[in-house]
Amino acid sequence: MSVVHDYHVHSNYSDGTPMPRMLAAAEDAGLRAVGFADHCNVSERDHLRTSKREYGINLDRTYPFRREGIESLRDRYDLRVFDAVEMDYDPRDESEIAAFLDEADFDYAVGSVHRVEGTNVQRSSPFADLSERERQAFVDDYYERLSDLVESELFAIVAHVDLPERTPELRGYTTPDHHAMLADALASSRTVPELNAGRVRRDYGQFHPAPDLWAALRERGVEFVAGSDSHDPDEIPARKRELDEYFAEREADPVVLFE
Repeated sequence: MSVVHDYHVHSNYSDGTPMPRMLAAAEDAGLRAVGFADHCNVSERDHLRTSKREYGINLDRTYPFRREGIESLRDRYDLRVFDAVEMDYDPRDESEIAAFLDEADFDYAVGSVHRVEGTNVQRSSPFADLSERERQAFVDDYYERLSDLVESELFAIVAHVDLPERTPELRGYTTPDHHAMLADALASSRTVPELNAGRVRRDYGQFHPAPDLWAALRERGVEFVAGSDSHDPDEIPARKRELDEYFAEREADPVVLFE
C-alpha cells in the first residue's frame, strides 16, 4: 500500500511555503490527504516567547486566519486537507497545551520534543564542548520527555521520535533502554508515531526512527503514520517516494487516521 495520507507538512504559517503551492504539489504527487501541522508553542517562558516573535512562528495567535485559508482552499484541490498543528511539548506546559488544543479544536495535533530545558536538540553548538557523560545525560532526558509526551495522550501523533540522531554530537547516544522505554509507552498509548522523511534526502540521510528503533517498536506491534515533514513543494513528491519504498521493503502499511 502506497502512502496516500501525509500527516506532517508545513506552510508559511510557520517555517514552510504558502498553502496553495504545497497543496498543488501534494495533488500532483498522488496524495489523497495532507495535514498542515505548523509549529506552535504556548509556553510563557520569556526566551520561547521572544524566539516566537523573532522567527514569526505564532500559530497560537494566527490559527484562525490559517483556518480560513484552509477552508477556502479545500474545494480547489482533489485532496482532503487537515487543519492540524505540531506542538512543542514540555511537561511544565501540559495544562496550557491541553487548554489551547481544546480551544483551537484542530483536526489533530502532532507532539514534538525540540528542546530539553531550553536547549534545542537539533543544534550542534550547545553540545560541542560537552563530555560524553553530559551528552548521554541530555539524550536520557530527551527520551524521558518524549515518553512523557506519549503518556500525556494530548496528541494523536508523535513526530521524529529519535531526533537526537539528527545531531552529529548526539548521534549514537540513543540506547536499547531508550528504545524499550519509548516502545512500551507507545504500545499502551493511543498516540501513534510517524515515519518521518524530513532528513532522508538531506544531511542526516536517514528516516526517523532509525532502523533499530523501528524494529523495537514493530516488535511491540506499534504502527506508523507517514509524515514527509515537507517545508517546500519539491520535497513532497521526493519524500513520498522514499516513504513508499520504506514501507514496501518492510512489508508494512502506513496507518490511515480519521477516515
